[in-house]
Amino acid sequence: MLRDEVIEIFVKVDDFCIEIQPILEEKLLEDRKIGKRNRKASLCESEMISLMVLFHSGQFSNLKSFYVHYALPHLKDLFPGLTSYNRFVELQPRCALTLMLFVKMCCLGKSGDINFIDSTHIKVCHNRRIHQNKVFRDTAERGQCSIGWFYGFKLHLIINDKGEILSFYLTKGNVDDRNLKHTMNMTKDIFGKLYGDKGYISKAMADILWGNGIQMVTKPRKNMKGMNLSQTDKIMLRKRAIIECVNDELKNICKLQHTRHRSVINFLLNILGALVAYAFFPKKPSLNIQFEQQQNQLFLAA
Repeated sequence: MLRDEVIEIFVKVDDFCIEIQPILEEKLLEDRKIGKRNRKASLCESEMISLMVLFHSGQFSNLKSFYVHYALPHLKDLFPGLTSYNRFVELQPRCALTLMLFVKMCCLGKSGDINFIDSTHIKVCHNRRIHQNKVFRDTAERGQCSIGWFYGFKLHLIINDKGEILSFYLTKGNVDDRNLKHTMNMTKDIFGKLYGDKGYISKAMADILWGNGIQMVTKPRKNMKGMNLSQTDKIMLRKRAIIECVNDELKNICKLQHTRHRSVINFLLNILGALVAYAFFPKKPSLNIQFEQQQNQLFLAA
């Protein structure tokens, strides 16, 4: 990654941390304000968040390789307070709240008339090692997806036609995509049409969304009667692969999924870091609807 890009990420994160820090200090509980040690680390929160985002934006397969073989040798001048790798892992949970707020306030796009919804599985271990897994014994669950059974979680996403993430929700692996509670939480700021696969077919959910100004559009199953879909809806359902591309980039480029987690907190930080890194991508999967409309207008005018 170019040094200018590193500086750009740090400046955006640092500006947010400067604005949000006084607000967080006012909300601290009294027992944390008085009589508790709160020593400052050599790395501030903005530096730790920037390093996590850089890892998820790069070509390294694991955090240790990135930190030991890239950050320490090549980023010492930009981050003079770099510590050992073990100490960096210990400091990561300190910035969990700030990172979560940064994702919510600075990394989500705006809803338009065209939106897509889907979920992707996040494995935490191989199926043969489920009984040996101790980190997620009380949190992860077995679930089923298009590729078979897995043990872990589901990340539910809603994106717009520009490939920007509008909303996300993390659930256990056995949670149905049609869960009304989670869907209502995800669609609070969504309007227009919401395109999903056959796993989102639910008349009750469609009626509730319709009352909130959202039209749920899905393909019918083979045993269902034909649905009166417009030509535009049929085309948009074919374009639903855009959210599959987003899931692919999150997993293969941003390292959303791996099976080397040693704590639940670091697992959550890994997900948040991947979402932030994706938000900084200059090019995202998009439909280029405006460009196609301009081409059609030029064609008609000619």
